[in-house]
Amino acid sequence: MDSRIEKHAEIIVEHSTDVQPGETVIVSGPPEARDLVAAVYGKLGEVGALPVQLTQDPRAMREYMLAVDPEELDVPEHLQALIEKTDVLIGIRANSNKNETSDVPPEKNVAMAKLHKPIQEAMMEKRWVGTQFPATGDAQKAELSTPAYEEFVYGAINRDWDAQRELQQQVVDRLEGADEVRIVSGETTDITMSVLGNPTKNDYAEHNLPGGEVFTAPVPDSVEGEVLFDKPLMSQGREVTGVRLVFEEGEVVEYEAEKNEEVLAAALQTDEGAKRIGELGIGMNRDIDRFTYNMLFDEKMGDTIHLALGRAYEDTVGEGNERNDSAVHMDMIVDMSEDSYIEVDGEVIQRDGQFWFEE
Repeated sequence: MDSRIEKHAEIIVEHSTDVQPGETVIVSGPPEARDLVAAVYGKLGEVGALPVQLTQDPRAMREYMLAVDPEELDVPEHLQALIEKTDVLIGIRANSNKNETSDVPPEKNVAMAKLHKPIQEAMMEKRWVGTQFPATGDAQKAELSTPAYEEFVYGAINRDWDAQRELQQQVVDRLEGADEVRIVSGETTDITMSVLGNPTKNDYAEHNLPGGEVFTAPVPDSVEGEVLFDKPLMSQGREVTGVRLVFEEGEVVEYEAEKNEEVLAAALQTDEGAKRIGELGIGMNRDIDRFTYNMLFDEKMGDTIHLALGRAYEDTVGEGNERNDSAVHMDMIVDMSEDSYIEVDGEVIQRDGQFWFEE
């Protein structure tokens, strides 16, 4: 077994999820991730946990989605029951073809997201982590050789997470108790929002591996302005580029995308919450130094911020504040490396990707 895979599994079991003896664990992943699944199982065996494996197969899901009418389905209660009886969820991503489901109609994906919303809510109440195995399809999409992509992935994952936590805590402390955040990038992005009363979270690889971001939730009706997401995103097996959104009183009132706008339109039409922002994140993982068409990494990249349409995480919403609820959570990225700044209550905390404590 590659020692880097062994280290990856150790971080998953001991750091991210802190699995204890006798706990029940679901490990889900595609065949491409079998080496990491095996290493995780070995660590779970050492702990004395009780794992069950769920295999993800995008090709099988494609065939199912093309054939089924989600509007005629009920919530899969057998899956919900399994999750409710489980202590820890470990999700591993790996692709031989990142576009495998690209010919599934967007409206079917939206309907399936609505159907699975209760299951997603049950999952969020557990200890969980999502991570990446460096498969060939992901390397190809990142325009890297497989060995180079492996180095990139393990460099971002197998690191000192206590040190990363301390670095990020400086930004967490600055946002705690703050009111207005303003984000400006060139002439295409100028957006403000209130985060008053909402906690700021320090992501140091507990739920996401790699970690490397500071995030919170805006007050839903406070978002005002215009934003151009100048980094692409992969959604429903499609690449969506050049997304531009205009907000008034918290809601999207104008939208466009240069490529695959129908995917964005379908997401916005999912429910009322899909038209609002559920997350503001600031990327701080400097070992993620290139864009790879993988949001698990891209949203953590230094010199970026991301906003998510849809669902706000419960632990980022303060008592008495409204939580934006939706069946979707669509992250989109703004490059903040040039002609850009983040302002908190009138004070610039980052300019052109450099934080005040890095000057």
